[in-house]
Amino acid sequence: MKKLLAATVLLGGVVGVLAAIGGPALGQDGKDKAKAQPASPNYPAWAYAIPPAPPPGTTPPVVNDDGKMLSLPGTNLQFTFNKVRGRLNNETQDRVAPADWYPEDHPTMPKIVAEGDNARGIIACSLCHLPPGKGRPENAPPMAQPAGYTMAQLMDFKNGLRRSADPRKGNTNNMINFTKQMTDQEMREAAAYYAAQKWTPWIRVVESAQSPKVRSQAGMWIPLQGADSGMEPIGMRIIETPENPEYAEKMRSARSGFVAYVPVGSVAKGQQLVTNGDPSRGIIACTVCHGGDLHGIQPNIPGIAGRSPSYIARQLFDFQSGARNGSMGALMKPVVTNMTNEDFVNITAYLASRPAQAQQPTFTTAAN
Repeated sequence: MKKLLAATVLLGGVVGVLAAIGGPALGQDGKDKAKAQPASPNYPAWAYAIPPAPPPGTTPPVVNDDGKMLSLPGTNLQFTFNKVRGRLNNETQDRVAPADWYPEDHPTMPKIVAEGDNARGIIACSLCHLPPGKGRPENAPPMAQPAGYTMAQLMDFKNGLRRSADPRKGNTNNMINFTKQMTDQEMREAAAYYAAQKWTPWIRVVESAQSPKVRSQAGMWIPLQGADSGMEPIGMRIIETPENPEYAEKMRSARSGFVAYVPVGSVAKGQQLVTNGDPSRGIIACTVCHGGDLHGIQPNIPGIAGRSPSYIARQLFDFQSGARNGSMGALMKPVVTNMTNEDFVNITAYLASRPAQAQQPTFTTAAN
């Protein structure tokens, strides 16, 4: 169980956690090799960023902690690489609370968020979603979402009503496993914690005809280095990469955000769809349900402004494909039925460009 649940956690080097314990990287075990991407012409491969399987007979290199103390700007705290990735040591799969570089930026985390539960194979929420819950392109950003929404999503995972349209998306499968082990009280505590905060800037949108050449690091696009680096035509994609790959990917900094390269003109086209919809295709304006500022409505409508375009595009396609059948599924399915990949690009480019709720960390004490 623990070996399976460790699959989603990134090392910050060139492989996932399973590679560090002698197994295949995320989404690349023998079972997943037989799984293919969805056949739909609307499938936004750019948003899922599924890494290619390693060549047959190869073993990903192991990245171990060398004992060096790591540092980030804006904090006096120092942590080892194992602490950053929530590992007890190099020799075992045992989990510990991952590093929290900026504890002043968020309320006190509930135990399940800060530490997880090694005995039940639950990895701390703060490792993948970061301590405030800002998330990264390969996962969800629960920070500042209504508690009712977060609670509903956790229950949907637990009850088999939310999965990924791409079966190779290993971290979604692991969320299902985590929630099956969590108690309702732990879910309520996590939901209240995230809801007690305001969303702050995280994505910088750049309209461009070109984007960096990238590789997928377990679901996150990382710019290529050296002779392979450079720019290439963006096509009908969004390429979302860290502003500082080392800070964001290896060090897991919750202050190091992302830049989204989007096609020229996509923000204006997305604004038209988000604010007016397209009645001829049954597309309702996003503002009707998600609020005029697109930051959601209590008690259970999520905020979608200023958030990862990769994440939101995956959700639109997951609704369209029927992979999300739980809360809100019946409302979203007719809205997305006739959307294309180009719609996903335009809508999420505009949403990512929208202002955050607050410029600096703003929160209240979460009520459990």
